Amino acid sequence: QRYNNKIYHNGDTSNITENQIQLLNNVDVESEGRRFKLWEGSYEELMSFLRKFGHARVPAKYPPNPSLGIWVSNQRQNYKRYLKGDPSSKMTEDRILRLNKLGF
Repeated sequence: QRYNNKIYHNGDTSNITENQIQLLNNVDVESEGRRFKLWEGSYEELMSFLRKFGHARVPAKYPPNPSLGIWVSNQRQNYKRYLKGDPSSKMTEDRILRLNKLGF
């Protein structure tokens, strides 16, 4: 369906219906909302870590909160990809600013 949606939006002929397009758009919006909430939640955890330890250098393997260590590692990888212009990076200017405020 996503392939047909892309074809449709490029102006080529496609067998996708308007209803299917709307459903796909709704899924995309819901997915973005979930990803935003997940990122915000992890950012809040990072702020708690910072308050507790005075820095934002969470080890990749952080036993008290393994998901935070993985998230921080992923943010650093995404930032490196972003600097290289890699379109697979999930990093944004806003996220960079927010992380830098924490001394990331």
